[in-house]
Amino acid sequence: MTIQKAMILGAGFGKRMLPLTTKTPKPLIKIGPKNLLERSIELLIKIGINEIIINTHHLSKEIDNFLAHKNYQISIIAIKEEVLLDTGGGILNATKNFENDPFFVLNPDTIWNKNYYEELKILENSYLKNNKPILLLVNKINSHDKSFKGDFNFMENNCVAREATNQYIFTGAQIINRSIFETINEKIFSMNLIWDNMIKERNLLGQESSQTFFHVNNFKVYEQLNKLKFID
Repeated sequence: MTIQKAMILGAGFGKRMLPLTTKTPKPLIKIGPKNLLERSIELLIKIGINEIIINTHHLSKEIDNFLAHKNYQISIIAIKEEVLLDTGGGILNATKNFENDPFFVLNPDTIWNKNYYEELKILENSYLKNNKPILLLVNKINSHDKSFKGDFNFMENNCVAREATNQYIFTGAQIINRSIFETINEKIFSMNLIWDNMIKERNLLGQESSQTFFHVNNFKVYEQLNKLKFID
């Protein structure tokens, strides 16, 4: 069995990217020759995904137009959130048709490239072997943006925890299924709520990425990254 479904988190206002996001939604901001959404979609297609859901909000028609003109040869559906649902609520709302199937979730703010292919395939194998949600994490010393304080630490058997000081950053890639939302009654909630619940039960796994972590966190970082002249 291989995972064939995925979601890309494309909602939000992109306030930290102003003035770029006045007319362009953040997922369509270019870094090098490609925009962030394009990079995410191409990586997912490369690993074998054939069905992608994207949640949208700010300037959602721009994303619709981009997808229409690209004409990707897989199923890609954009679902507009009339009210922002946060990360957890957005995933729960958009993936109703995924039923019980596992799926990838990507945050397009990370500059995804073909070098992540092997890591996402290992992430997939680990999920299928252990049947537990899993996050792709990177040591914060490997982050281009040194402002990240860290989100998690590794424990035994690749379980993750949150502690007073955390060495690993969440890259924005994870594999889950909808069963993790069974006890949630709210519509608007963060994935942090879900992760914290799973950590208590020792049901959240992590895998370490060896890539340099490039994440478009704000306009200042965007300007720095553009100077690096990414080539695809």
